[in-house]
Amino acid sequence: MNPEVTPTQPSLYDIDFQCWIEQTATQLRAKDFSRLDLDNLIEEIESLGKSDKRAISSSLMRLCEHLLKLQYWQSERQVCFRGWDLEVTNFRLQIQALLNDSPSLKNYLSEKFVSEYSKARKLFLKASQLNPSLVPQVPEFTLEQALDEDWLPWQPK
Repeated sequence: MNPEVTPTQPSLYDIDFQCWIEQTATQLRAKDFSRLDLDNLIEEIESLGKSDKRAISSSLMRLCEHLLKLQYWQSERQVCFRGWDLEVTNFRLQIQALLNDSPSLKNYLSEKFVSEYSKARKLFLKASQLNPSLVPQVPEFTLEQALDEDWLPWQPK
């Protein structure tokens, strides 16, 4: 004997995400908490934090990658300096914007520095095809230096 299965209707969240957001915001403003889709609301709030963490990690990795280019890729440095310097500034600005919105991400950034440097090193070595022994496995610069708008590991003469 098979038990009867009642099909469930898809929720507004599944049908029209933007409409769900507008409805949820309206319910929150009206303090209509009894009709909130709490499971999906909690999931979305958690994902906001994850999104910021992914964004700041990605920007930190790309920042480290470009600092490594400036420091070690001598054959391309003169030609590419302006572009790499611009990218360094861009990633620093992205990181600073996220930190301005969420200062507590500074701790997360500190925790992720070495692992994001490691990923950046892999990308850099793949692009440059330099001997891996030339590039340290741990950063020779600090997080503070990496974020300092006046610091670069190499300057044109």
